[in-house]
Amino acid sequence: MEACLFFVRRLLGIFVLRFLIFRYNMDLHPLFLERIRNDFGGEADKFISAIGSNAVVSVRTNPRKLTDVCLPDRVPWCSSGFYLSQRPVFTLDPLFNAGAYYVQEASSMFLEQAVRQYAELTPDTVILDLCASPGGKSTHLLSLLDGRGLLVSNEYVGQRVAPLRENITKWGFPNVVVTNAAPADLGKCDGLFDVILVDAPCSGEGMFRKDDQAVKEWSPENVAMCAKRQREILNDVFPALKEGGLLIYSTCTYNCSEDEDNVRWICAELGGEYLHVNVDGGWHIADSGYGYHFYPHLSRGEGFFLAAIRKTSSANSVKCKVQKFKAPVNANVVKKWLVDGGLFSFFETADKTLIAFPNKFSDVLALLKSHLKVVQAGVAVAQVKGSDFLPSPSLALSLALNRSEFNTINVDWQQAVSFLKRENLVLPDAPKGWLLVVFYNVALGWLKNMGNRSNGYFPVEWHVRMNADVNLYTPLF
Repeated sequence: MEACLFFVRRLLGIFVLRFLIFRYNMDLHPLFLERIRNDFGGEADKFISAIGSNAVVSVRTNPRKLTDVCLPDRVPWCSSGFYLSQRPVFTLDPLFNAGAYYVQEASSMFLEQAVRQYAELTPDTVILDLCASPGGKSTHLLSLLDGRGLLVSNEYVGQRVAPLRENITKWGFPNVVVTNAAPADLGKCDGLFDVILVDAPCSGEGMFRKDDQAVKEWSPENVAMCAKRQREILNDVFPALKEGGLLIYSTCTYNCSEDEDNVRWICAELGGEYLHVNVDGGWHIADSGYGYHFYPHLSRGEGFFLAAIRKTSSANSVKCKVQKFKAPVNANVVKKWLVDGGLFSFFETADKTLIAFPNKFSDVLALLKSHLKVVQAGVAVAQVKGSDFLPSPSLALSLALNRSEFNTINVDWQQAVSFLKRENLVLPDAPKGWLLVVFYNVALGWLKNMGNRSNGYFPVEWHVRMNADVNLYTPLF
């Protein structure tokens, strides 16, 4: 009799799950469904229903560009995160294009709790974001550092480097290096990093309601392959973490193979102590004992897993040679364009771009260049054209910009979007020459005003291609 009841309950559970899948037009793998049913029991139908619902929309503001901002629906585990009631057309918001906020999934903002509770952020702190593109967690780390220390934002896949560079540049902090390197290459930087974030490539189960491709590609074999690759990545990069340093490991998936099993493996095989992150019960984050899960039927966000680990194994001490860049003879011309210009070293690239980089970490930059490909460092200040200095678009977006050295022009929404579309702006009443284009006190870029016309210098690869329909624009702040 009990066996019959068990069989009936099993059939009923399968029927309910299949009904929910049909209702929400999902083609979930049967073995994934079986695992969910085993893991969640009576909660499985709620879980599947949540996957079929609309994704939550959230943003994280740049506190150095948008001050005293407070939307009504805050992400509780992130000091600068907010939920939106609907998804606006972000492309037509000049503040979005200027790096005043970042569209980021709310669950992944939980990174802030691990960093605030276990990372000592000082002027000497060096952090690595290993798998960084498109830059959500890197820009979050830069905000948490708030100008202190140094962030190395790395992306291994070459074609994913461009969006990372764009988002890092727009966020505006100069204390950052962008690299394109394999984990093993970064692992050669023995004991360099105080914190390493490994947001590992995964099977993407947590993104099912946002990404149909993740649903199609899921299989037990893919899960096993991801878990194996994650261990290889962790093993390769772990030598670069200082003894006593903080490793933050995260995925956007639910299964133990890629999550808890890897955390146990890190602690046992690489040498680490699992750290418990204080979590408010009202956040509805599931504590598995070896990490923290965001489940779509419990918390407001996509599927996400995070664990914090203190490195207990020994690490070689990195030896950075003291490096002083030979400053270009024309560096003094542009040094005044920066707030606290004396805190920067200047060097010139092959294409005649003057780069400003924090003095304090010039030896770290030299070390990185000796081991791997550095694609961006500090802030590009100016392009040298003969005896002229053309201010760089990166400088306009940088928090290091000394605005007092330039004339500014405050623009309305229509003018701002025209500038972002690289259209001609006629500004007969504005001063001639270089102007900093500003929208709601946030800088967008440069234009050179000739009176009857102007030349905009917003990068062509970033320019807005949509029609500037004001009816599609919804101001967030």
